[in-house]
Amino acid sequence: MSRSDTDGLDRRAVVAELLRDTADTPGGELLVVTGLGSTTYDAGAAGDRPENFYLWGAMGGAAMIGLGIALAQPSRRVLVVTGDGEMLMGMGALSTVAARAPGNMSIVVMDNGQFGETGQQASHTALGTDLAAVAAACGWKTTMTLTRMDEVVALRPRLRREVIFAVIRISTAEVARFLPPRDGATLTTRFRAALGIAPD
Repeated sequence: MSRSDTDGLDRRAVVAELLRDTADTPGGELLVVTGLGSTTYDAGAAGDRPENFYLWGAMGGAAMIGLGIALAQPSRRVLVVTGDGEMLMGMGALSTVAARAPGNMSIVVMDNGQFGETGQQASHTALGTDLAAVAAACGWKTTMTLTRMDEVVALRPRLRREVIFAVIRISTAEVARFLPPRDGATLTTRFRAALGIAPD
């Protein structure tokens, strides 16, 4: 079940589409949490902004951090963009998020069937695990797996108003790294400022 470079969508094009027109979101700018590794590079390449919260560590924590933000900021829309390896490590979060059922949070998993940060070993999604089916079993009401760019285009506005768990099949092709800010204190301070939270 291994995937080739030509199977799946271009990850940069997908994330650029998902993060296009982030201001066109009820409640204000879309808040974005990215998982460790390539999704952070992808979101940064699409346009660094204070409302992006990049994880440079905390493997497996993206969904739970997104949940915390969604619960603390119920008037804002939160989008978690992560990879299959990161989501597999934090799979229990799917049950927790579904149980808490925030009405303002979605998760998009960029699935290339590889653990990209540790050497491109085949991930469980290349070996039979269906993350959309797992999310559905955990209680997510709307789950989907996308393989075409027109589906991604149609998904973008839905992420601004619905609660969705989406897996997007992407190519295994290597993409040049784009490194957005890495300092945790700086990222936290500017994210809080974007939310209108006064410094401690």
